[in-house]
Amino acid sequence: MLKWILLLVGIGLIYFWIKNKGRAAQVEKAKAQTPPPVIAESEEIRPCRYCGVHLPSTEGVMHEDRFYCSSAHRDAIDAKGWLGSALWRVSPNFDARPKEATTDLVVLHHISLPPGQFKTQNSTQYIVDFFQNQLDPQGHPYFADIAERRVSSHFLIARSGRIIQFVSTQNRAWHAGESQFEGRARCNDFSIGIELEGDGDTVFEESQYQALQQLIAQLQSQNPHFRFAGHSDIAPERKTDPGIQFDWVRFQKDNRLSLEKLPFGLASR
Repeated sequence: MLKWILLLVGIGLIYFWIKNKGRAAQVEKAKAQTPPPVIAESEEIRPCRYCGVHLPSTEGVMHEDRFYCSSAHRDAIDAKGWLGSALWRVSPNFDARPKEATTDLVVLHHISLPPGQFKTQNSTQYIVDFFQNQLDPQGHPYFADIAERRVSSHFLIARSGRIIQFVSTQNRAWHAGESQFEGRARCNDFSIGIELEGDGDTVFEESQYQALQQLIAQLQSQNPHFRFAGHSDIAPERKTDPGIQFDWVRFQKDNRLSLEKLPFGLASR
């Protein structure tokens, strides 16, 4: 009797061994037919150029090659004096402001290269090249006389309304030359220069006034005590810009400026 019991137990063990082996083979086969899981690549984490907060690249805003955590930070002037929404075209024509200088004046200019020909395809680029000391003196007869000059401005507003920045607001751009404002000479020491692409005879574009309004808002958020003048106001014997076509009345209304901030008044000049 014992012999039959042992035989039955042995047969049972063999049966379960064969059955488990078959299951193991099926599991291995299923594994072989299942593609390996796709491991997602880690998303790039980038710091905001304005505030430094780190976020996944898809959660922020890009402008040129710069990352911002929000459009508000992109549109602001950062701690180093750069407007995030502008095109940055760094000029070598700048230096440090005097330590005692308080930046409290905005000077408005106009510029076109060649003069009066700002509607050509390359007109804005000519100005960029000029401020970056890369203007080709062979590009136009007028360029031969100015290509060696070393000038710049903090900002340029193109006919399209595009804002281009060349110099940090914390540094001194070379835009005003020999000048005087309320008894203070060397206006470059304490001013921000804004160039409007155009001449003294042609109406400025709507897009330029809108861009100027946005820029002034950012500058005033940095310093609410700015006052405003034209290049002709601080260098009347040499300059006529921004010219009679610049609408000072609109400029005042757009930016909600008191007359105290416009010491030369609202008349075209």
